[in-house]
Amino acid sequence: MKPKLEVRNLSKTFYENGRVVKALDGVSFAARPGEFITIIGPSGCGKSTLFNLITGLIRPDSGDILLDGVSIAGRTGLVGYMPQRDLLLPWRNVLDNVILGPELAGRPRAEARRKALELFPLFGLEGFERAYPAELSGGMRQRAALLRTFLCERDVLLLDEPFGALDALTRRRLQSWLLGVWRRFRQTILFVTHDVREAVFLADRVIVMSARPGRVRQVFVVSIPRPRDKRAMLAESAVKLQAALIEALEAEVDRDPGSQARPDRARNRPLLG
Repeated sequence: MKPKLEVRNLSKTFYENGRVVKALDGVSFAARPGEFITIIGPSGCGKSTLFNLITGLIRPDSGDILLDGVSIAGRTGLVGYMPQRDLLLPWRNVLDNVILGPELAGRPRAEARRKALELFPLFGLEGFERAYPAELSGGMRQRAALLRTFLCERDVLLLDEPFGALDALTRRRLQSWLLGVWRRFRQTILFVTHDVREAVFLADRVIVMSARPGRVRQVFVVSIPRPRDKRAMLAESAVKLQAALIEALEAEVDRDPGSQARPDRARNRPLLG
């Protein structure tokens, strides 16, 4: 099967206040059509930079990004992207927020609204079409942001810690819900997380990034049968995989001489539960 998305030997360096910061160094991987890949790594390893490169918001210093075999480096609008914050516009109701992407792409507003309304029940937003972001719970805001991303109708979606700010129960419910949506639409998804359990629960494969400069350190295949539930995550194979990921992450944190000084180190330690 030909890759849907290929990242080839990607490198990126930033120059900040007279300092040279190498964010990524020779990152390579490929994602198959319909594959769900999660990406984990120490804080500051370049995961968000990687997403900014794939979306075309910044250009690589070297290497290339291919979508269906065609280079897309530096080109925007070809993949769907949901950043960490939902970025819903407070002055627009939910319906008008979720059709923002199609509007910006020049699609007819009436068609965008029709498609959005068809998906409101699937995204758990039925009855809230006229509500404003301030009236929504955190989980509903994330579902609205995800619907906005899906309505861009791209074959590849990049989700950058979309559930990171949610409480544990809401987060687990949305993980299961997201897998249901993914099974229906089968886009290729790259999903950044700091939560090892989340990485295993969602993914076909887990990519472990090294400490900065970011490289692909290891790739783990998740062989847990789908659909997955709480019982599956308690199976010996799932527990062993989570332990292996934690070990790989801790090894990268220990390799990073600046990790001890970062105040967010404890907050971003890998989570097992």
